[in-house]
Amino acid sequence: MSTIYGVGIDVSAKELTVALPGATPESFTNDATGHRAITGLLRQQLRRGEVHVCVEATGNYSLDLCLHLQKTEGLLVMVANPRAVANFAKALMSRSKTDPQDAAVLQAFAERMPFVEWAPPSTTSLELRAAARRLDSLSNMLTRERNRLHAANATKTTNSIVRNDLKSSIKHLEGRAKRLIKTIESFIKTEPSLALSYQRLQTVCGIAERSAIKVLGELLCLPADMTARQCVAHAGLDPRRHESGTSVRRTARISKRGNRYLRAALYMPAVVASQKDPIITVVYQNLISQGKKPMQALVAIMRKLLHAMLAMLKSQTDFDARLLFPHIQVENA
Repeated sequence: MSTIYGVGIDVSAKELTVALPGATPESFTNDATGHRAITGLLRQQLRRGEVHVCVEATGNYSLDLCLHLQKTEGLLVMVANPRAVANFAKALMSRSKTDPQDAAVLQAFAERMPFVEWAPPSTTSLELRAAARRLDSLSNMLTRERNRLHAANATKTTNSIVRNDLKSSIKHLEGRAKRLIKTIESFIKTEPSLALSYQRLQTVCGIAERSAIKVLGELLCLPADMTARQCVAHAGLDPRRHESGTSVRRTARISKRGNRYLRAALYMPAVVASQKDPIITVVYQNLISQGKKPMQALVAIMRKLLHAMLAMLKSQTDFDARLLFPHIQVENA
């Protein structure tokens, strides 16, 4: 059995702090030069055993580093969940929070915790996800501006200068969002398999171009072997129970410990489907009649839609609510 040699790398926007067992953490720049220097350092350690590199998930700041390390034979990379790392640090009774200390915690995490090797998504998937998240940002900005205009119109004290500026901003953002959607659709059409998946998702009641882009961008970056249950947890839609002894029985809530982009992208489709799709409407109403609150019923629909979308993309089939809810019989559904 080979020796596991754990390495922890704390990532920030401009600096990378590398912790090796029994050595003082070293700092490198978070750029191509720093990535090459770290790879050279870690290659020297391969003679000691199998090198497990643990990096905390920090979005784009850690992506290029992980892609670079992953290309080096013998270096195995794990992108750890930040919450798991934080809980691990508490178990170690780590009192300080500095870059070297964080790197040391990641180094211990790599050696002591179950190692799950990171599988990098394809370049196309990463590009689509980045564009989809940009579209999500524009949508959020547009919503905020519309809310500001609504608040401004609620009082006569707001002058026309403010109102006109808000209207101009909304029109500008709407134009940018439309142009971005067209650009993304052109990008999707360059790959037949991607275009087909994009069309499949739009067969779901409540999924149009914008929602299909957001959902597809997130799902394509998930590991191919991820189960539906794991995907639900990844989206933070898994139930979180709080029970203790015989007296504490709090209402179960979703964990929200996951991909907020995917969770947000599923919300409006669930709302529309619960109102427009005959079968899903019956399911929603049944959940309400069983005592579920409207949001709880919607979350249940979100989970089911996520299950269906995963199956659709794997089998390349259109959405059929009758397969999702075979026990529901509705005429002309």
